[in-house]
Amino acid sequence: MKENQTITPKYALYNGDCVEVMKQMPEGIIDLSLYSPPFAGLYQYSSDDQDLSNCINRDEFYEHYEFVIKELHRLTKPGRMSAVHCMDIPTGNSGNDALVDFPGDVIRLHEKNGFRFTHRYFIWKEPLTVRNRTMMKSLAHRQCCEDSTRCSMANADQLLIFRRSGENQKPVEHPTGLERYAGEEQMPAELLHLRNMEGDQKKNRFSHWIWRRYADAFWDDIRIDNVLPHREAKENDDERHCHPLQLDVIERACVLWSNPGEVVFTPFMGVGSEVFGAVLNGRKGMGVELKQAYYEQAVKNLAEVKNHVEQELIEV
Repeated sequence: MKENQTITPKYALYNGDCVEVMKQMPEGIIDLSLYSPPFAGLYQYSSDDQDLSNCINRDEFYEHYEFVIKELHRLTKPGRMSAVHCMDIPTGNSGNDALVDFPGDVIRLHEKNGFRFTHRYFIWKEPLTVRNRTMMKSLAHRQCCEDSTRCSMANADQLLIFRRSGENQKPVEHPTGLERYAGEEQMPAELLHLRNMEGDQKKNRFSHWIWRRYADAFWDDIRIDNVLPHREAKENDDERHCHPLQLDVIERACVLWSNPGEVVFTPFMGVGSEVFGAVLNGRKGMGVELKQAYYEQAVKNLAEVKNHVEQELIEV
């Protein structure tokens, strides 16, 4: 474990190997884990030997990733949830490649280690935006014109939800329904007066409107650019990818699967998105990050969370 750590009453940030840090934590302290693991060799995040993105092959990756899942099971309270952000992995960029079912491998590895796979969300991505960001040949209109058998699609991100073995001792409750919508679609104005409605929730059409969208398997209005600052953490010598998880996704996860004041944990913190989102939504955030540049950016981002909370209160 490296020396750097930042601990406050609302969040704790650690710079080190996530497995080594988790081993020092007491059993059953996590109410929800939420994270995006390295995508089995698709991107290289650093040159550190402890970085999962530097595994020789996928078999070695899964061997090391399993240690993370085992620790998460130990640290998570019985019956509580773990949310894993991932996607199908392209094998190359020749225009004649295949896909690796990475989400399927993640599911099987969790089921092997005491988690039950409960549901999966798909997060829509606009094809041209993906093409411009990744320069995938198979997404080019030119490829469609020349030979569309070698075209692909803009793979949706996936959010896999798992429940730890055992019985949940504390329900995640919403006595006045869901109170805010995290997404691009606008709430109908005639429903706004029902926000924070007490009493019979069958009549709370404000909360019903949000729930119908959150319960949909396809989240098609996540604001893709609603992310924390991250470009400052880029290092040209060893960093090849940095795209933080959207705050809309994090807010939905925190609200659906944790209560205010509970602990939300991420073993692959990056620039601090999950911790930031947890604190922003009244939870306590904990995160571990191996790469020092990302950790330092996370410290900067979390230092601004108070300003964001105050801004949210003003907008509401």
